[in-house]
Amino acid sequence: MLSLHTNAASLSSQNAVGNTNKALTTALTRLGTGFRVNSAMDDAAGLQIAVRLDAQARGMSVAQKNTQNGISMMQTAEGAFTELTNVLLRMKDLATEAFNASTTAADKTALQAEYDALGLELANIMKTSSFGGQTLFSDGTTVDGADGLLSAAITFQIGATEAETMEVDTGTSLTALATALGSGAADSGVSNVYNGGAGTELTGAGATNAVITRINTAIDAVGTIRAELGAASNRLEHVYNNLGNMITNTKASRGRIMDVDYAQETANATSKQLLMQAGTSALKQSSSLSQLVISLMQ
Repeated sequence: MLSLHTNAASLSSQNAVGNTNKALTTALTRLGTGFRVNSAMDDAAGLQIAVRLDAQARGMSVAQKNTQNGISMMQTAEGAFTELTNVLLRMKDLATEAFNASTTAADKTALQAEYDALGLELANIMKTSSFGGQTLFSDGTTVDGADGLLSAAITFQIGATEAETMEVDTGTSLTALATALGSGAADSGVSNVYNGGAGTELTGAGATNAVITRINTAIDAVGTIRAELGAASNRLEHVYNNLGNMITNTKASRGRIMDVDYAQETANATSKQLLMQAGTSALKQSSSLSQLVISLMQ
């Protein structure tokens, strides 16, 4: 039907051009942003899944940092214990030499002076070793192994969920080490390695080579806690590697949802551009139908 008021062909062409323009805009937006999903309208379910995957990947990335910080902290502690072991070994050398028949009283006095200096360094290591502003083995004033970061169980967040944690507890071993070293009080030094200052472990009238046994006990205590720290560090290293694998695959999965396929979208945009040109041409031709009505009236 020819009509001046209603041009069905023009309306159809306008609708087709409008739809094509919308599809072309979507294609060009995707090509411009690099994302297939730019709003929830593009893929509501896909966007929800992608956000969840992104949250998981970001949480695991932070957890990776946590594991590395944890390893650094324990390596700091392990380094302090390495030096502690070196000091104890030297103290054992001094004690072993002191209780030899060929060692004179003057020799013992000299050996005791070095022994005392090393004892002070033992206390210094236990008091001042710290990481990130937190003392590791004590409150910074004593060598009793209390109130330091490693004096009780510590927890690492090693994943993106509440349940993914790792606990390391060296409190018992640290207490045993502190007991073996001594309280640092100015006592006779007969019950521990360190007595807080000038001692008589090597020069006193009642001094015996039992101090060697006490030093061996302290060395064993250091070895125990170093083994615990090493085991925990090794586990954190494996956690880091596993997190890296999960992050890679999680991001790949998110990418398949969110990222645009440029080959496909370029072809789609080209197709829509051609349709847009054809639709515009058809719309122009449909407008000429009104001229037929005028020609009938002439």
